[in-house]
Amino acid sequence: MDQISNLIINIKNAGLARKDSTSVPYSKLKHSIADVLKSEGYIKDAEERSEKGKKVLKIDLLVENRVSRVKGVQRISKPSKRVYKKSTEMRAVKNGYGSLIVSTSAGVMTGKKAKAAKLGGEALFAIW
Repeated sequence: MDQISNLIINIKNAGLARKDSTSVPYSKLKHSIADVLKSEGYIKDAEERSEKGKKVLKIDLLVENRVSRVKGVQRISKPSKRVYKKSTEMRAVKNGYGSLIVSTSAGVMTGKKAKAAKLGGEALFAIW
């Protein structure tokens, strides 16, 4: 199964179910994605924990008035079809209300930061 899709759908579904937190199996890529989502204000915190001898990433959701900040997600690059974008091809998501998450040579970052740094990369997903 696609691990990034599992992460973003898990965050979206936990928010729609009005949960305060969720856990997913740990990986460095997921942790870096969670750090970007934290800096953009979609989640409150993400930390590595050990549960029953397995590493998990515990994500605390940002909830305002029992409503999650994450309204929707869209996976762009999939294992079956990778999508790469140049810095000039990156556009705003939902007229600026969302964020494009990109994996570049300098790490995982938003589309705005990648465009400002003139870096292209794999467009992972869009979140709003």
